[in-house]
Amino acid sequence: MRIALLSYSTKPRGGVVHTLYLAEALAAAGADVTVWSLARGGDEGFFRPVDPRVRLSLVPFPDRPGEGVGERILRSIAVLRDAFDGSQYDVVHAQDCISANAAGRCIRTVHHLDHFTTPELAACHERAIVDPYAHVCVSAAVADELLSGWGLKATVIPNGVDATRFTTAASDAPSAKARRDGWRSRLGRYVLTVGGIEPRKGSLDLLEAYARMTAAGASGRLTSAEPSSSSAAAASGLAERTTVAAGDDDRRLQLVIAGGETLFDYRSYRAAWDERAAQLGVAPVVLGPVDDVDLPALVAGAEVFAFPSVKEGFGLAPLEALAAGVPLVVSDLPVFRGIFGDAATYATGPAALAQALRDALTDRSRADLGRKVAATYTWTAAAEAHLDLYELLLRNTNQRNAQYM
Repeated sequence: MRIALLSYSTKPRGGVVHTLYLAEALAAAGADVTVWSLARGGDEGFFRPVDPRVRLSLVPFPDRPGEGVGERILRSIAVLRDAFDGSQYDVVHAQDCISANAAGRCIRTVHHLDHFTTPELAACHERAIVDPYAHVCVSAAVADELLSGWGLKATVIPNGVDATRFTTAASDAPSAKARRDGWRSRLGRYVLTVGGIEPRKGSLDLLEAYARMTAAGASGRLTSAEPSSSSAAAASGLAERTTVAAGDDDRRLQLVIAGGETLFDYRSYRAAWDERAAQLGVAPVVLGPVDDVDLPALVAGAEVFAFPSVKEGFGLAPLEALAAGVPLVVSDLPVFRGIFGDAATYATGPAALAQALRDALTDRSRADLGRKVAATYTWTAAAEAHLDLYELLLRNTNQRNAQYM
């Protein structure tokens, strides 16, 4: 079976991570797989090495200074469409709205559903939902949204997770310990989130929660800052005051933000986030994208992993944290409840998030359960489910074609 998987970027974003792991698992199962992607910013390969059994076809996509989001979306679609020829494949499977718009007749994985204000992006998002002839969703929660919003029934195939990579990073092996110690010597004790600073990731709420955890008055109590008149404070929706006990160790705790490579323009949100951080008197460490080889140790070295997203389709990064035995605090979304179950702590809003993070600092009772949950999601199982779907769709296509011969 000849399969083309299409992605919009070579950078380390969730959908790209999914594409590469799925491609490798499909190739390991004997499929002939080619990953097509735009190579942004002069990239000559993906953010990590790819199994040589997977063919790569990267389409150069140089940056254009001053290009707006809408223009970049349209150019992305056009460049990938001009380069891609789907006639040589049995299956064409797009992983995002850009590649679905470029691919022609295809299967589409809907990782999550968004609401965009940029007209070109909104149109791209809508076409990438209604035009594909079959749909995959990575969770039942997203499939329910697709059904209720568009009347489309999707096949649910969860992501896998490379659990061994993260359990090994958390092990007592001297090399693993040295890597974790390297991050801790640089960062101290830290709460980690992965995904960058953007509205969907709940970054302002996490910032406010971190300030509550670490700020202390003369009484040794942590009290939230007064609501600000800034746009950032308004966006975070903080009107209440909250009091939480804070010790010296909490005040030394660092908030670390990794990742954040994105196609979209979140500069105004980042400016609001920076402004609010200054008002609160906190200075989180913003690492940006972290080399793939260094990420497991960074995750395993964290005291707590925070993931307060307001919109997600799955939650691959939190599963990696569970695989490393790190306490997990996430926002209270149905999709998270369905995937993490009792392995995570759920909290929505800065006050509840601050308390949950503080409690998690001293509670590792769910570590074993977290590892078990992570181990249930494998890329081998995901690949097998995809192959079953591909074969079913091909049989149905062949049967329909035979009726008209």
